[in-house]
Amino acid sequence: MLLSSVAIAIHAIAAMVWVGGMFFAYTVLRPSLGAFEPQHRLMLWRDVFSRFFVWVWIAVIALPLSGYVLVFFYFDGFGSAGMHIHIMHLLGLVMIGLFLLLYFGPYPGFRDGVAAKDWPRAAKHLNSIRRIVGINTIIGLVTVVVGASGRLWS
Repeated sequence: MLLSSVAIAIHAIAAMVWVGGMFFAYTVLRPSLGAFEPQHRLMLWRDVFSRFFVWVWIAVIALPLSGYVLVFFYFDGFGSAGMHIHIMHLLGLVMIGLFLLLYFGPYPGFRDGVAAKDWPRAAKHLNSIRRIVGINTIIGLVTVVVGASGRLWS
């Protein structure tokens, strides 16, 4: 019982940090930076990403690990888990895949573009990051709804 309680707490905090961070970045920070000069905006995003992605990596590890602990110790495996657990699992894997695509795809180009002060290159990669984060934010919010309401579906 203690193991399940700890796993649920880790799972909830990791999801809150990742999804909440993306929601904040996409809906609050991004629109607020419109008044900044492009190079200052790009340098700020570089700093934001370098800090936020540390927390995303922690979440990318903590979410599946805590989820699998719950599946196998609380539900006795996927066969006994409700449909909402399967949906959360699938959506979580998609989100992790999108993060890996972002992190190893446009992010290095963005980071290198800022370092080289190649603002058009950095902006191009930032736009790709923005699209992926937007999609992942929507998937994350849907996953939170599924996780919060799923046990009430039956």
